Amino acid sequence: MTDRATITAVRGPVLDLRVDGALPAIHDAVEIGTDDHVVIAEVQAHLDAHHARVIALQSTQGIARGTPVRLTGAPLSVPVGPAVLGRLLDVMGRIGDDKGALPADTPRRPIHHAAPSLAEQRSQTEIFSTGIKVLDLLAPLARGGKSAMFGGAGVGKTVLVTELIRSMVSGYDGISVFAGVGERSREGHEMLNEMHDSGVLDQTVLVYGQMNEPPGARWRVPLTAMSIAEHFRDEQGRNVLMLMDNVFRFVQAGAEVSGLLGRMPSRVGYQPTLETEVADLQERIASVGRASVTAIEAVYVPADDFTDPAVAAISAHVDSTVVLSRQLASEGIYPAIDPIATTSVLLDKLVVGEEHARVAGQVRELIEHYQELRDVIALLGVEELGREERLLVGRARRLQRFLTQPFFVAAAFTGMEGRSVPLKETVAGCAAILAGECDDWDEGSLYMIGTLDEARAREAKRKEAPA
Repeated sequence: MTDRATITAVRGPVLDLRVDGALPAIHDAVEIGTDDHVVIAEVQAHLDAHHARVIALQSTQGIARGTPVRLTGAPLSVPVGPAVLGRLLDVMGRIGDDKGALPADTPRRPIHHAAPSLAEQRSQTEIFSTGIKVLDLLAPLARGGKSAMFGGAGVGKTVLVTELIRSMVSGYDGISVFAGVGERSREGHEMLNEMHDSGVLDQTVLVYGQMNEPPGARWRVPLTAMSIAEHFRDEQGRNVLMLMDNVFRFVQAGAEVSGLLGRMPSRVGYQPTLETEVADLQERIASVGRASVTAIEAVYVPADDFTDPAVAAISAHVDSTVVLSRQLASEGIYPAIDPIATTSVLLDKLVVGEEHARVAGQVRELIEHYQELRDVIALLGVEELGREERLLVGRARRLQRFLTQPFFVAAAFTGMEGRSVPLKETVAGCAAILAGECDDWDEGSLYMIGTLDEARAREAKRKEAPA
């Protein structure tokens, strides 16, 4: 575009510009400054016939009134394709590792893209086996589906997502794209090392928008990652595993941008466009043709309040809802997944089979019954319960412990080698406990193990040990 534009106001990451000619479209990228120092910004509002307001995706230090602006005439585009595999990128697609520049002929794709229409999408019921017992049993994930891990601070969301990356990517024939939204640099460094050590980095793309970056950068990181994932799905027909940590920070960055732009806040101070922003991102995650994008998302729950508008907006789009419990974490039950609040639309006998659906329902029912009796047990002791109730409480506690599992990514902290358990073994183990096979076993024999055979060996060893 040849229209001339200059900066007329600078307020942190928000800048106003005057255009002599047609205004750039909303979401168009503009380049501010000269060749030595260029700042990329995105158009967010038209103020009048000649003025537009933009949000910077980089620091605006050194930008002043009168600085020239180049109108690109298109949204921000980022490098995509095989060249970005094994690389670390930022929101603008710039390289963040030390492996050299990308080839000059690397294709690019705009970060703003319409979600596939309903006619283009196809539903899938092929179950993804994660090797994590409690997830496979109670919250099965389908190829092309969306799963969200909800939890407050410090209950294990990032560890769970990292373990899922390790267990699923290592046995996965597709591409993985990780979006680190508002991540600490330490977390990014650990993730990079973990992927390198697991040997899966060459089939993974890491896209980061760190905590110290402007809100505009953190807000657009998931869209950059999504564009890379869509290219592999649409142009190359590859299945893509999309991992996001943390989607709440995407919403938070959007709220910061909304406040900087002077928009009236909505409920609990969130942006008035909250639902639209979440939908624009989530609806792009779909199966098209013979390939799919499958999403696993970590979601921070502020103050453990699941009625928070951001949490409600995100949960409306997911197939599997995994809820992490602070109480279970405090009791040493890891992963600290709440078996009652955790659900999946795929937990249907027509999808997972009669046996799996029946066992999952009975496990949830028994643990819920135990939760109801906990207050009575705390006040009067387990001895005050009837024989039948005591038996059920014992089984519920053994089920809780059987659903714990040592993680590969936490081996350095726990001193225990990780376990990956096939779904068939998980269902068989839970069915055996429900049937009373383990009623006389010590609860410790079932804690932090893989299959029931491992617990059986532990129990045999315990009984053989001299008193």
